[in-house]
Amino acid sequence: MVCLVSRSGRELQRYNNMGFRQVTCIPYRYKEAVNGNMRNELEVLVVSSQKCQKLMFPKGGWELDESIEEAACRESLEEAGVVEAQLGEWRFISKRHGTYYEGHMFPLFVKEQLDLWPEKHVRRRLWMSVGMKPKKFVSIDG
Repeated sequence: MVCLVSRSGRELQRYNNMGFRQVTCIPYRYKEAVNGNMRNELEVLVVSSQKCQKLMFPKGGWELDESIEEAACRESLEEAGVVEAQLGEWRFISKRHGTYYEGHMFPLFVKEQLDLWPEKHVRRRLWMSVGMKPKKFVSIDG
C-alpha cells in the first residue's frame, strides 16, 4: 500500500551552511519488445512541473528523518509514481531566490509503475528514449 499524500512544508528539510539540500532521481527502464522481452533501448522518465508543463526529473528536499537514498526514492514515488546509487553531485543557484543549493542525483531502475500516486492530479509523466529531447525540458535548476 502506497501513501497517496505528498510530504509538504519545510520543517524537516536539511540545510547545510550554504543553503537547501536537494535530491534528484533519474528513473529509467529498458524498453519492452512486442513479445515481452527486454530490449537494450534505455528510456528515462520525466514529469511535468507543478507550475508549468515543462518536463524534468523528479526532485525535492532531503528531510531529517530519512537517508539521502530514501529521500530520492520518496521523491520519485510522490512525483512520478514509480517504485524502486549515487550518480553524482551538482550545485546550482536558484533562479527564483538566488539561493545556493546542494544536490545529489541518483539513477533509479524502475521495477513498478503505479496507476495512482500522490501527485498524479498535478503532474503528468512521460517515458522517453535516451537521446530524445522534449521541446519543453527544464534544466535541473528549474
